[in-house]
Amino acid sequence: MVALVPSNLKEKLQSLASSVSFSKARGVLTHRKDQHLDIVLSGRAGRAAGGAGFDQLVFEHVALPEIALSDIDLATQFLGRRISAPLLVSSMTGGPSRAGDINRHLAQACQELGIALAVGSQRVALEGAGAGGLGKALRRDAPSIPILGNIGAAQLNLGYGVDEAQRAIDMIEADALIIHLNPLQEAVQPEGDGDWRGLLGKIGALAKALPVPLVVKEVGSGISARLARHLVDAGVGIIDVAGAGGTSWAAVEAERATTPAQAAIARAFTDWGQPTAHAIAAVRAACPEAVVIGSGGVRTGIDVAKAIRLGADVVGQAAGALSAAVASTEATIEHFDIVIAQLRIACFCTGSADLDALRQARLISQ
Repeated sequence: MVALVPSNLKEKLQSLASSVSFSKARGVLTHRKDQHLDIVLSGRAGRAAGGAGFDQLVFEHVALPEIALSDIDLATQFLGRRISAPLLVSSMTGGPSRAGDINRHLAQACQELGIALAVGSQRVALEGAGAGGLGKALRRDAPSIPILGNIGAAQLNLGYGVDEAQRAIDMIEADALIIHLNPLQEAVQPEGDGDWRGLLGKIGALAKALPVPLVVKEVGSGISARLARHLVDAGVGIIDVAGAGGTSWAAVEAERATTPAQAAIARAFTDWGQPTAHAIAAVRAACPEAVVIGSGGVRTGIDVAKAIRLGADVVGQAAGALSAAVASTEATIEHFDIVIAQLRIACFCTGSADLDALRQARLISQ
């Protein structure tokens, strides 16, 4: 007797195989995000030699500031909202279960402090591998601060477009969307995406199509003045330089490597990129009309003050706050309270009553 086989069995099997493959890919992505988080928390992702460039600069001390410390105004406008200090909690990441706690702590802390929040890559959430705290609850925890969504530029050559970008915005009610650039990380990552052709045009098209501002940022190697100018000319209004000096994603991938050869290739690029201080000044000079975010190796409120003086409108910190973000909302608030106090004292000791005055403070190269 010949068994009757459904005519659509082949299609069903192909669909099942595709579903299993997609599920496996989602699992790999989530595991990779968890590995990244562990390595950054361990402190093994620092740079071997290079710094962010802030240590080569000092403010001229004003011994008679003629202002009251309590009167210093650190507030500014960002993405149409008032923030109490020029601070952005920069993108952090991790597998969905851990990221959920981190994002809740960050959102609650940023709302309490009145500072901006940029989420980590939303790719895991967009591809259905778990929300990781990147849903409507994020906006409920932080109803009045600027929130920035985040997708990778490499995904624009893998099928992402306006629809996916809009979904990323809608899922957290974002005030802006970050497109992150990480070509070095992708190049040294065995499973990385190496096709970066035509992305400037696609980024420009997104900037014109989306209802919120588009931010382009690096992830730790810096954006050059020349590229920043091309991006602004294409319609991008906000540049996050994310320069060298903080987490080295080449070092992260060297730690993840499964062979000595992979590790050796990645480790050679540990200090690759433009230091943050240099990148901020160069991008500001090339793009005077753009909003500039200075991030990458920002450790203290003094670094924040130097970044503002060099031309940043807002200053981001990620790895420096990660341990606090993992711990609790209260630890995160305490961390940024310290940063804000340091920034206020830097303003006081340069005679700067507000951020506009700080931008005129005398900065000296060592």
